Amino acid sequence: MTIKHAMVLAAGLGTRMRPITDTTPKPLVKIAGRPMIDYVLDVLVAAGVETIVVNVHHHADQMLAHLATRKDAEILISDEQAQLMNSGGGLAKGLKLLPSGPVLVMNADLFWIGETPGKATNLQKLAALFDAENMDMALLCVDIDHTTGHNGKKDFNLADDGHLTRYNEGEPRPVVYAGAIAMDTRLLDDAPDDAFNLNIYFDRAIAQNRLFGLSLDGEWITVGTPDAIEDAEQTIASRAFQA
Repeated sequence: MTIKHAMVLAAGLGTRMRPITDTTPKPLVKIAGRPMIDYVLDVLVAAGVETIVVNVHHHADQMLAHLATRKDAEILISDEQAQLMNSGGGLAKGLKLLPSGPVLVMNADLFWIGETPGKATNLQKLAALFDAENMDMALLCVDIDHTTGHNGKKDFNLADDGHLTRYNEGEPRPVVYAGAIAMDTRLLDDAPDDAFNLNIYFDRAIAQNRLFGLSLDGEWITVGTPDAIEDAEQTIASRAFQA
């Protein structure tokens, strides 16, 4: 199944990236010469996505100007300049701009490189895995030894059958949430209109055995602070050299 609609969560303040984010929104911080959000938009387009909602708040004028330069997908704006909606509230608001049905969701500041050429992409595999009858969400996850810039925190345990549970040190296969979701927009039909954290829906899905995961192919990169930029660029350079 090809999922043709997506949302990118891009409205955060990027406080840990100060002083860079005093003048630049975090999604536009450049890594190896490219804004972070472009890595995200690229993998969505490569997976067959045609329409992408992006929410904006911090330095929204810069975000709008940059997004207007992208011509490879239709980009719709969910405006949060008046009120930040947190991850869940922002997603619920933005999804109202899309038709009901399957959707991919990504964070604007988490991306990956080094997928296996000639194989289905991570997002294509995530879309193929997602089954709305048996799942609330399918999350892209990554083993800790394939991360750059991560603080070492583990989020979930990934079972052999794909089920995800909250991380427990005594259970096998600890993984990090890689910031990409396949889901159906109707999952958030009952969402509140105010700000809330998406973890509420993760925990609800776990309680009903309806949260699943897929292991990422490649190297996952997160840039949370200015001093993490160098590590990210070194990883990108090393992967390019290997290719």
